[in-house]
Amino acid sequence: MSELHEPILRWYDEQARDLPWRRPEATAWSVMVSEFMLQQTPVTRVLPVHETWLRLWPTPAALAAEAPGEAVRAWGRLGYPRRALRLHAAATAIVERHSGEVPGEYDELLALPGIGDYTAAAIASFAFGRRHVVLDTNVRRVFARLVGGSEFPPTTLTKPERERAGSLLPDDEALAAQWAVAVMELGALVCNAREPRCGSCPVAELCAWRAAGHPGYEGPPRKVQTWAGTDRQCRGRLLSVLRESDGPVHRSRLDAAWSPADQRGRCLESLVADGLIVQTSAETYALP
Repeated sequence: MSELHEPILRWYDEQARDLPWRRPEATAWSVMVSEFMLQQTPVTRVLPVHETWLRLWPTPAALAAEAPGEAVRAWGRLGYPRRALRLHAAATAIVERHSGEVPGEYDELLALPGIGDYTAAAIASFAFGRRHVVLDTNVRRVFARLVGGSEFPPTTLTKPERERAGSLLPDDEALAAQWAVAVMELGALVCNAREPRCGSCPVAELCAWRAAGHPGYEGPPRKVQTWAGTDRQCRGRLLSVLRESDGPVHRSRLDAAWSPADQRGRCLESLVADGLIVQTSAETYALP
């Protein structure tokens, strides 16, 4: 075992947050739903939606039986609502290919709609205790600092990063799954992006970045997410009107929701193209 394993795993046992998808009684479906929802979204925003979602659709079959638009409606304001459609498509595929049970093998998960390398590895690891490299933003940042001596990882995942993470993965399958979530939690709670709490880090004495004097990031400019006035905000505003309606919505209500006409028209077209809404007549729109 690496000298990093024991202190990080002990810290996780003592400090890990009590999250519903981590509890012993959590189903693989609960873990899968959480992984879709947590992409680019804080835990605090996900918790109430995850609870509602599992109450409405406790199994993939329950969700697959609903119209895709109901998934979009229940997604609420989590953002990136195409994730709701992808989760619905994945649930449908699970019913068709796996008798309604979330598969536990990485390759089978990867073959589902809307699931990429990270999500497949995360579900296999967190729900089934499999040994996989699980690299989200938090994990990449921890390893960049702890082992690489850099404040932040490269803007895109690299082969050396994956090899480094693989070299740190415990050989024991169950221990590897616990390690994956422990490092992720360390990045979320201690080794965060803006204000790392080095004084609370269980491996601060072993950190290459700390030993180097916390050198600043020197890589390519990092993307800064904007919101006000963007197409994302416009799409969200239009979709909100449709989510709050039980049936088709007249264009006039959408006109009132967002004033720049050119941007509104562009965003309506993109929502239709993405399958998030359907045009039910020349002047009305609805959820699918």
